[in-house]
Amino acid sequence: MEKRFDCDEVIQEFEGLTKDAKRVQTETLKTILKENCEAEYLKKWGLHGRTDPETYSSRVPLVTHKDLEPYIQKIADGAPYPVLTGNPITTITLSSGTTQGKPKFVPFNEKLTETTMQIYRTSFAFRNRAFPIKNGKSLSFIYGSKQFKTKGGLTAATATTNVYSSEQYKKTMKAMQTPSCSPDAVVFGTDFHQSLYCHLLCGLIFHEEIQVIFSTFAHSIVHSFRTFELVWEELCNDLRTGVLSTRITVPSVRTAMSKILKPNPELADKIHKKCSGLTEWYGLIPEIFPNTKYIYGIMTGSMEPYLKKLRHYAGGIQLQSADYGSSEGWIGVNINPTLPPEMATFTVLPNIGYFEFLPLSQGQTDFDSDSDSNSNFTSVEPKSVGLTDVKVGEEYEVVVTNFAGLYRYRLEDVVKVTGFHNSTPELKFVCRRNLMLTINIDKNTEKDLQSSVEAAAKLLTAEKLEVVDFTSHVDLLSEPGHYVIFWEVSGEASDELLKECCNRLDLSFVDAGYVSSRKTKAIGALELRVLSKGAFRKILDHYIEQGTVLNQFKTPRCVGAINHGVLQILCDNVVKSYMSTAFD
Repeated sequence: MEKRFDCDEVIQEFEGLTKDAKRVQTETLKTILKENCEAEYLKKWGLHGRTDPETYSSRVPLVTHKDLEPYIQKIADGAPYPVLTGNPITTITLSSGTTQGKPKFVPFNEKLTETTMQIYRTSFAFRNRAFPIKNGKSLSFIYGSKQFKTKGGLTAATATTNVYSSEQYKKTMKAMQTPSCSPDAVVFGTDFHQSLYCHLLCGLIFHEEIQVIFSTFAHSIVHSFRTFELVWEELCNDLRTGVLSTRITVPSVRTAMSKILKPNPELADKIHKKCSGLTEWYGLIPEIFPNTKYIYGIMTGSMEPYLKKLRHYAGGIQLQSADYGSSEGWIGVNINPTLPPEMATFTVLPNIGYFEFLPLSQGQTDFDSDSDSNSNFTSVEPKSVGLTDVKVGEEYEVVVTNFAGLYRYRLEDVVKVTGFHNSTPELKFVCRRNLMLTINIDKNTEKDLQSSVEAAAKLLTAEKLEVVDFTSHVDLLSEPGHYVIFWEVSGEASDELLKECCNRLDLSFVDAGYVSSRKTKAIGALELRVLSKGAFRKILDHYIEQGTVLNQFKTPRCVGAINHGVLQILCDNVVKSYMSTAFD
């Protein structure tokens, strides 16, 4: 990556891989199985050197994280023999932990860093063809998490920390001409509030050089500019005097910032005038960062609710959804950067892992193995199809085999095949597989919840209000059980309006099982609980204290009893409550 980045060369390599996806997949599986044939886990299934897809899928079972947890724990505890991989695992990745309230351990190695860089290079090549960047900087709201050592001496950190701390990442960003405008001391600062403030300050210092605004998730970008609304005058004062705010107390961060912060009254006045002239902060980003080409981050799935606010800040600047992956690894790249995030699809790279797909049309009703739902459906293991055998228009659950010890691992993501690029499929993310809201025969997913909230939130526009954030809970202590929706609203809404919103929420869950259960009173009236201002910031702070980093944070869309810390924060911050009368 020391040489000049050649977009045409990267795209040519991508086209070659995707034209022969079936062969590439077979070779990728063969490589993974040969490299790891001495691992305890693979020996258990009696492959005996066979590396063909048919033998592999017939002998190695589909698994969830719960199935592999004992093996991963052995690695973390320092097992002296190959457990999941032939070569030793030296690093553990921590998932965000926002779904179940605690992070999962996932094996990580240099091969995953390499595939991450391949994803970054490929998507950038297509982006740069549509939106060329030359010698710019990126205002990147990225953060490193606290690292710790496991019992066996392995370093444990979030996936993003493992990537951002690697030399490969820095070289790749430099080659793409979009290095972060913030020094490493800010990225890896020990207090994310202080790091965020300094990211914003660095952005202002280099405001004319900023060509990309980036964070892992759209939520982080929105959160950053909501924070800007609160601290912009303090930032201007720092620019004017050349003295960093006293709120920054981390010595390494103060030292790093002192090297780039110099008195600049002219810039301070310029920024102050621009901010003062904005109406409700509309078009903040192009006003302050006039050379921004696009805003980049994951904007699909649970991030879609933040797009309205992000567009408000963005003015007319292009929003581009980043690539499709998870803490367990990457799946596909966005090669159509001119499409809006709602239409984003992801083309699977056939050499970064071995992929299988479970057809949802088979009618499986199994729950997430980690779910704390009161129901417990099971089903016969479904038959998977290969990467090149999926059908356009069908929905599937993604199963991945990677280079770091995950074999036939169910990601529990639902995707829809929208087409093919050469011989590899283009996927649209639909929702998480696990059922989130269920009491009786009702089955409502994250997507159903999101649609219901969007429908009800439209009523708030009459009073120029918006839903800042939301989550849900299934109350099984009441008789009968009922759905609870938590909202934080941007201002004071009238009781009549909120009652109307509550009814609209209830009526917008159109699942037949839910509607019939409501009509027969098998499920109680939906409850809308309105939270005090800043409640979701408290939830964010809670996760930060647990070791999550801001750029990896996702608001949990359903808070179960197992996640008692977050549930307590929600209940402690309720200021109003309404019960639906929609089915009375």
